[in-house]
Amino acid sequence: MRRSAMAAVAAASCAGLLLAGCSKADDGKETSKGAGANAATKGVVNESTHKGGTVTYASSDAPESLDPGNMYYAYGYNFSRLYARPLMTFKPGPGEAGNELVPDLAESKGTPSDGGKTWTYKIRQGVKYEDGTPVTAKDVKYAVERSNFARDVLSLGPNYFQQLLDDPDKYQGPYKDKSEKGISSIETPDDHTIVFHLNKSFSEFDYLVSAPQTAPVPRAKDTGVDYTKKVVSSGSYKFQKYEEGKQIVLVRNPEWDAKTDPLRKQYPDKIVVNLKVNKATIDKDVMSGATMIDIQGTGVDAQTQAQILNDKAEMANTDNALGGRLIYTAINTKVAPFDNVECRKAVEYAIDKTAVQTAMGGPVRGDIATTVLPTDVTGYEKSDLYATKDSKGDVAKAKEHLKACGKEGGFKTSISARSDRQGEVDAATAIVGALKKVGIDASIKQYPSGKYFSDYAGVPKFNQKNNIGLIMMQWGADWPTGYGFLQQIAHGKAISQSGNTNLSELDNPEINKLLDDAIGNTDEAARTKAYTEVDQKMMEQAVIVPLTYFKVLLYRSPHATNLVSSSAWSGQYDYLNVGTAEK
Repeated sequence: MRRSAMAAVAAASCAGLLLAGCSKADDGKETSKGAGANAATKGVVNESTHKGGTVTYASSDAPESLDPGNMYYAYGYNFSRLYARPLMTFKPGPGEAGNELVPDLAESKGTPSDGGKTWTYKIRQGVKYEDGTPVTAKDVKYAVERSNFARDVLSLGPNYFQQLLDDPDKYQGPYKDKSEKGISSIETPDDHTIVFHLNKSFSEFDYLVSAPQTAPVPRAKDTGVDYTKKVVSSGSYKFQKYEEGKQIVLVRNPEWDAKTDPLRKQYPDKIVVNLKVNKATIDKDVMSGATMIDIQGTGVDAQTQAQILNDKAEMANTDNALGGRLIYTAINTKVAPFDNVECRKAVEYAIDKTAVQTAMGGPVRGDIATTVLPTDVTGYEKSDLYATKDSKGDVAKAKEHLKACGKEGGFKTSISARSDRQGEVDAATAIVGALKKVGIDASIKQYPSGKYFSDYAGVPKFNQKNNIGLIMMQWGADWPTGYGFLQQIAHGKAISQSGNTNLSELDNPEINKLLDDAIGNTDEAARTKAYTEVDQKMMEQAVIVPLTYFKVLLYRSPHATNLVSSSAWSGQYDYLNVGTAEK
């Protein structure tokens, strides 16, 4: 889902998996200081209906955007549901139970017709914005239009609707549409009905409309790129303050009605997010109770991890889970010499994945990866096309492929990483060291995570201009199927000129067709088989170097209530109903 913010971690003293043996607390049994290690992956921790108080989050950077139609980080999707209600969402639940898709703004799941090319939803009646005006189906239509057909203004979200909607009139977006009629392939026959007409069958459309891009936006209040500064709430909380780069404050939305919302509980009085806080400070504050949650869900940093793994009591307050995520290096096929597959294969063989894993914190942060699909996403099949001894790389094999691509003497390139993600920088440093052994001279270029996709790594022209052939990335499934993981990083139509997530700029007709055909197939087994084949073809094309199947290591504050580590949010805590313990 989305781009996941990579954890700032490094080597720690306990190399084993969290459940495999750092302390007696690992069995999940009750302890004096917490509910037990991994308790929030199995059930609700500190379950409470207490109302009142302030829930405090912190972030090491500023968010890319608070606009529900202009975001793509997993934590943004998660947090935005407090003030923006999409048609569908994921029910708060621990582990894989969090993958349960349920209606949110919609009354029920969509009704497909025309072989899955038309989807109809009924909007709940009685839902109001913070100013008391009713939410209508037209507001949902407008939200989809602005987020998908004004990419020159709002470029950060996925572009699924742009690819899928059946629109022969070549709609140019709401900011250029003076008639205000909108796109013809989305109909709103009344205030509580919305109908999507697609150009092909799409069997997983209910998952697609769980994106915050379907959260309603009133046309009269839309200010384009500046809407992030004053989002109009349709959820249980509204913005009291947004001080860019410093602080976000949400308070209860008095127009929210529990009768129209079976999911939200509106427990705390206030929600505060402090921005651009040093990562080590965030960890310290979470452990002391001054802050309840690191909102980016990246897990603790290297120093804190080492401290926790050597303290049985502290281990009882941690959750360590998979969440459909892959750490990888994207190889840009448009930056020479990586336009030659042999040069890309040289990188596949050169990288020492064991060194990268160590740099990111050891096995507790995830097993070494050899496929594009993570182990917990449908379509995964064990394979290792570029196997090396102990996953430490193969210099001789790498040099063979360098010779085959006419670069026997090596070459220079650059690798990008997020400056506020020390673990990502450390992983890139390990990669640079491995590439040097085969004659590839790579330099690291660091950019802030809040602008990584809008201004740097997600801008193809920027990468070409700056010779960025390798891009550090962490990716989580938009929804828990092979299509939900692969489409935005593998399909040619996903390539955008800003906010791009297909960082390899892969546009392979066979892969595109496999994905297109699969999503229209009602046979789940056939879809799964196709996703496996896409994975294999991507590895054959050497456009991604899988590094680890990422696991997050979260510290669970005893002062926060209703905590569940959800697979739907890449192992992060589900933020919808987090409260604070009564004092």
